[in-house]
Amino acid sequence: MSTAITNSSSDATDSTPGGTPVRPSTATPKKVTQARVVLSEWTKLRSLRSTGFSMLAAVVFILGLAVLVPSVTVAHWPPHDAREAAGFDPTSRSLAGIFLAQLAVGVLGVLLITGEYATGMIRATLAAVPSRLPVLWAKAVVFALVTLVVTVPSVLAAFLVGQSILKGKNLQAGLGDPGVLRAVLGAALYLTVVGVLGLGLGALLRNTAGAISALFGVLFVLPIIVRFLPTSWSDPIDTYLPSTVGEGVMHVHTDPAALGPWAGFGLFCGYAAVVLLLAAVRLRRRDA
Repeated sequence: MSTAITNSSSDATDSTPGGTPVRPSTATPKKVTQARVVLSEWTKLRSLRSTGFSMLAAVVFILGLAVLVPSVTVAHWPPHDAREAAGFDPTSRSLAGIFLAQLAVGVLGVLLITGEYATGMIRATLAAVPSRLPVLWAKAVVFALVTLVVTVPSVLAAFLVGQSILKGKNLQAGLGDPGVLRAVLGAALYLTVVGVLGLGLGALLRNTAGAISALFGVLFVLPIIVRFLPTSWSDPIDTYLPSTVGEGVMHVHTDPAALGPWAGFGLFCGYAAVVLLLAAVRLRRRDA
């Protein structure tokens, strides 16, 4: 009887109420790899409503001002100031929307990481990826690629639209002109690095308001403060400011006293990389 009870108990354990045998699960958890973390971050990014809104705002700024600024230019051409006519840059008139688009892209970069800290979702993310750093690298890679995919066609379209309007006064430039293609593609690269910089500040400060304030302070407030310094101080400092070196790649006519377009852009990337590295150190040493 003891044997019968044992066998009956075993059968009850290994079968469902309907009598179907239940086999022990042989599935093994998948190894956490950088590629899988990147795929996870891509899923998060495209599922956020703020992603669509921010990217749409950036595109609207880029294209909207590519119509508005050249239209105003044509309507008031020639200018009363001869120096303005001599220094006229048709490419920059088409890319005027970049300076508003960077607000949308930079804020989205901040929200991409601080939103997880605000909701507590970051704990689940780091529990799934105990080594932590792959999460930060994946966010940076995914966001940079998405930003490039959105902004490259946007700036090309903005340039073509703007030049078609400027053609009414024979003021247009072509992509084959010296420095023009570099300036147009440089605008997309600049926006990408601004977004990564925002992401790095968000990961470092872990606070939405603080990170956005820091980003705007670096890009907009700091240059204004520097201008109030004595010229002997302001000129050398301004040469190496993040906004100055980053925007240089978008200028067709460069300042001989400033860093070259690609050298300046490389320094701008370096600033973003330093912020990301500081964020990585804090991510490894501090709990979420």
